Amino acid sequence: MSILKLVEDRPTPKAVYNWRVYLLAAVASCTSCMIGYDSAFIGTTLALDSFKSEFHFNTMSTATKNLISANIVSCYQAGAFFGAFFAYPIGHFWGRRIGLLAAGLVFILGAGLMLGANGDRGLGLIYAGRVLAGLGVGAGSNITPIYISELSPPAIRGRLVGVYELGWQIGGLVGFWINYGVSETLAPSHKQWLIPFAVQLIPAGLLLIGGSFIRESPRWLFSRGRREEAIKNLCWIRQLPEDDIYMIEEIGAIDSALEEQRATIGVGFWKPFQTAGTNKRVMYRLFLGSMLFFWQNGSGINAINYYSPTVFKSIGVTGTNTSLLTTGIFGVVKTVVTFVWLLYLIDRVGRRNLLLIGAAGGSVCLWIVGAYIKIAEPAKHPKTNMDGGGIAAMFFFYLWTVFYTPTWNGTPWVLNSEMFDPNMRSLAQACAAASNWLWNFLISRFTPQMFTAMGYGVYFFFASLMICSIFFVFFLIPETKGIPLESMDRLFEIKPIWRAHGQILNTLREDEERFRHDVEESGLAEAKLDAQQVEDTATEQPRTSYA
Repeated sequence: MSILKLVEDRPTPKAVYNWRVYLLAAVASCTSCMIGYDSAFIGTTLALDSFKSEFHFNTMSTATKNLISANIVSCYQAGAFFGAFFAYPIGHFWGRRIGLLAAGLVFILGAGLMLGANGDRGLGLIYAGRVLAGLGVGAGSNITPIYISELSPPAIRGRLVGVYELGWQIGGLVGFWINYGVSETLAPSHKQWLIPFAVQLIPAGLLLIGGSFIRESPRWLFSRGRREEAIKNLCWIRQLPEDDIYMIEEIGAIDSALEEQRATIGVGFWKPFQTAGTNKRVMYRLFLGSMLFFWQNGSGINAINYYSPTVFKSIGVTGTNTSLLTTGIFGVVKTVVTFVWLLYLIDRVGRRNLLLIGAAGGSVCLWIVGAYIKIAEPAKHPKTNMDGGGIAAMFFFYLWTVFYTPTWNGTPWVLNSEMFDPNMRSLAQACAAASNWLWNFLISRFTPQMFTAMGYGVYFFFASLMICSIFFVFFLIPETKGIPLESMDRLFEIKPIWRAHGQILNTLREDEERFRHDVEESGLAEAKLDAQQVEDTATEQPRTSYA
């Protein structure tokens, strides 16, 4: 089978792959635009001379500046950690759509608070606004992948959840370039650094507008007993009538999965917590999902996202505007390769292979960059223009970006959105998102101190973690490409894990053939019965007498 072929669990009408499912995913992914922008703009905003001047950074010691920068950046992750958990009850009781709207409202409140900060008031409003914005994006990082995965056909589920990652990269691209733009076009002033903070309002506003019109998740509606509304929404999303064989199979699979959950996990608010505490199988999968984000952050991506000027300075890039330019190019590379990941890789190459390739290639690149910094020591020997070694180091840094972005950047989100039962999915996604923000917080909080204390060793540290992640993925993570959400339990039961995908697909195709055969046999039997009834009725009619 070609890697460019979509893997379908059963014959799927072309109508299923329609514009509506992509539109819903795009609207929900405005949350990731918020996350991406916030992650990217803050580091370069702190590097602007106008910001440093207004808040008197130039009068502080290096240690104090590092501490304040780390606090501004990391309080956002702290808020996101708690926001991921707060989203669980909202998504459970009020639905995915209301959860998305709530995330947007909280984020807008936080962004508005940041706009009130100035030199006289100090940084208090920025701290408070960052925490509230973090609560909003934490909630969005929980609910959005769940919502998208629940409305996705299996063959393009990775692609649709990948729209979430694409939104992250588009937001990041704007965030990386916004400060270069204001530094080139505006004189240093209060307005110069305030504009990047104000742009945060745009993706949140788009989410609120779009969220007012999107449909609720059919699977959530089924779980809440709102069956007629669920079927109506599912038919609208699939653009198929309720009596289509594909719809009959999908509704049957959802019903079957819910019945199994009622018999095993249960459908109450606290049932997933009880199951997580008593079911080793569920606890193990929660461990896998959380560890994926440990390895993701262990690649060094968020050290680069939040402190890109510091990273490029360590390689030998000098000058504020030059640093902002190289950061902007970094954002362009990430966005371009995210499109490749979304359109071609995630649902063709698969989740598992991408993680393995990305970790191996990315690790090699970081070893080379770290080795250059150790040998050349660019911080001790600054140059106006980069020499051949510096250019080569920049090349391998961007090559690391090419390896990392279409592999580890979004794939852990896809895996976590699809490898749990529907009734466990909200809690599992909350744990996964909180895990992401926990490791994100630790990296962002201590990156300035790491570069000060470790120098080139930072690159060797992240490169070593990427090597370790290869063994984790190979022995513990199965391929989930093309597997229905309702069949994930069966997938994780097959050992060895690297052969599970092929075996479960063969089983699903056999089940599909058996189901269609039964349907055809049932239809033939009903037709014969109807014909017999017609014949019997005809023979029982009273004869007309002409005598």
